[in-house]
Amino acid sequence: MLGSLLAVFGTAAWLMPFLWAKRGKGRLAAVDRRARWGLLLEVLALALMIGSRFWTVNVFSWRVTAAILFFLLASTLSWTSTKTLGRNLRFDAAIGMDHALVHSGPYRIIRHPIYCSMLCLLWGIGLLAAPAWLFILATLLFVAGTEIRVHIEDRLLAQRFGQSFLRYKHSTRAYLPLLR
Repeated sequence: MLGSLLAVFGTAAWLMPFLWAKRGKGRLAAVDRRARWGLLLEVLALALMIGSRFWTVNVFSWRVTAAILFFLLASTLSWTSTKTLGRNLRFDAAIGMDHALVHSGPYRIIRHPIYCSMLCLLWGIGLLAAPAWLFILATLLFVAGTEIRVHIEDRLLAQRFGQSFLRYKHSTRAYLPLLR
């Protein structure tokens, strides 16, 4: 019961800003729908964690404490990232004609904080009850999907913003603050 409440609340807190966000809708300068393959792997990783029997957790433990911290970080990043990104937010890897290079808010620290928030959500759910092998497998699938998306999005941003983006890329991490 405790696990299901935490997972539902943590996921809802993470998801809400994406439902309320005003996404960009204008003409696109560039789009690469191959990034959807990365999203498919990310969603598969989340589905694996959701199948980890988190609803059976009834005892408060270090795993629950860690899960709560990951859910808090995930929701903080999703709220601040969507607000900072504004109308640049899109489902597909795409650059709008009026797209701006964002490097404020959480984007000062990492280039893709939304992917970091998704990873925190994944780990929050997984820490509730997933066995180690499933946690590792889901993390590997998620990272593979995220690497696909980051590579594609960074290429689109480099094409659009040139040296300005390359300087930004070299001064910030991709989606994990401590890893390149």
